[in-house]
Amino acid sequence: MRHIVISSQTGPELDPGCPGHVDAPPPESVLCIYTRTMLARNIVRRAQRTVSVSSVAKPIVSRSLSLRSHDSLRRPNSLVSRLHERRMSTPAPQLNVSELSTETYHELSDTTMNIMLENLEELLDNSGQSTYEIEYESGVLTLGLGDHGTYVINKQPPNKQIWLSSPFSGPKRYDYVPAEDDWRYSRDGSGLGELLNEELSRVFEKEVDLQLDHISEKVE
Repeated sequence: MRHIVISSQTGPELDPGCPGHVDAPPPESVLCIYTRTMLARNIVRRAQRTVSVSSVAKPIVSRSLSLRSHDSLRRPNSLVSRLHERRMSTPAPQLNVSELSTETYHELSDTTMNIMLENLEELLDNSGQSTYEIEYESGVLTLGLGDHGTYVINKQPPNKQIWLSSPFSGPKRYDYVPAEDDWRYSRDGSGLGELLNEELSRVFEKEVDLQLDHISEKVE
């Protein structure tokens, strides 16, 4: 507040104690104190508002991250997704379910294995090849033909099949087909005896017939 002194001179003079007087140090006025107080309040309010907004925004950010992480778990990457779709689009393997009873299967398969063993033993005896040998035990027939390789032919009761491993044509699985009265390979319809006759004829360089057709007529 300015103090005005009335004198007899031409105009008012500033009181030496007034802030506007050039000779006196300006004391803090009421206006200066008010201004500083308002500035301080504004700073405090801004700080409180900033803290309040930060405390509200933090859970929002964390919730956003949480939702993003859950979303990434729900949606697999493109490679896994493609593999999953490919796996689900692949049809299940077709399994041949035999209608043979267990008793009938053993009758037919035992008859097949015994006839095969007898004819192979005779074939080896007449071949004069000392390195060739045959063995049959527990439903597994092993035919060793020296440098030509080894055949393994065995019963497979759980599937009611006869399995063949040939050194020339590889592995095959044969099911009994009543309409043909023969053991047939489902992929190409070829018979067990048909394949063995063809391959062994090349090995022994003569016609071989193991007589494995019409097998049901040979069951004792």
